[in-house]
Amino acid sequence: MKVLLVYNPFAGHGRAKKILPEVEAEFTKHNIEFDLRLTDYPEHATEIMKEAKFKTYDAIIAAGGDGTLFEVINGYYINSARKKPPIGILPIGTGNAFARDLELHVSKWKEAIAIIAQMKPRKVDVGKYTSHGQSYYFLNILGLGFVADVGKTAKKLKIFGNISYTFGVLYQMLMLKPFKLKIEIDGELIERDNIFVEISNTTYTANFYMAPNAKIDDGLLDITLLGKMGRIGLLKAFPKVFTGEHIHLPEVETFTAKHIKITTYPPKVLTPDGELIGTTPVEIECLHQDIEVLWK
Repeated sequence: MKVLLVYNPFAGHGRAKKILPEVEAEFTKHNIEFDLRLTDYPEHATEIMKEAKFKTYDAIIAAGGDGTLFEVINGYYINSARKKPPIGILPIGTGNAFARDLELHVSKWKEAIAIIAQMKPRKVDVGKYTSHGQSYYFLNILGLGFVADVGKTAKKLKIFGNISYTFGVLYQMLMLKPFKLKIEIDGELIERDNIFVEISNTTYTANFYMAPNAKIDDGLLDITLLGKMGRIGLLKAFPKVFTGEHIHLPEVETFTAKHIKITTYPPKVLTPDGELIGTTPVEIECLHQDIEVLWK
């Protein structure tokens, strides 16, 4: 078995670099031959994947957090190879939301390598969004509004790990302001005064249980809308996002869809899998079981 190991040494605040010798030893222990490619700068993983000779490998391993996985997936789709190997997940980053849906944790990276060694691919859904003529792919979430603003703040506080998102929430509450939303859900148009929109393929957003009913292989994306709400109400509601109880609040609406169109006033930045890429208007679709991942 031979894999391409796309490895972000900066993941987990540099912890990934420290454990690299152990990671290499673990791959060797499982008789997995690997070509190691270290990422040196933002979007490097996308470039590596774009140029990779897929026919050489039995699997592609995304080693890092959700941002690394996002770059790997986007390079994967750009690659011109007709036949593409499955993706393995090595969760060693700050945020590993997609890995959580695979029941993996950053502390269990050895278990993740054991799963990779079993070579049991399973098809999962992929989200595709198009903003201003550019298309991107995501396995986890696409957010806008308050959640994207939180993401911007959290990036500046990334040194604090997943709790940086909690700090981001508290800070952005001070700046809270609803916006005009038009969202078309499988052809049905809805207009709202809105706080945020979250399009989920997975249940988790960072350590928030955002979409408790989401399934990564059902051919549908889960939509969470938060309507107009004051700062005090949002502050009281915030703890419910950790348990999934927020979906029962009167200000929260949930939907599922295959195809979504969103327009906002003013335009809002988009946050796919924790990155900040694109603005509204945006069109999103679910690619049903479009990619294989190695899963136990």
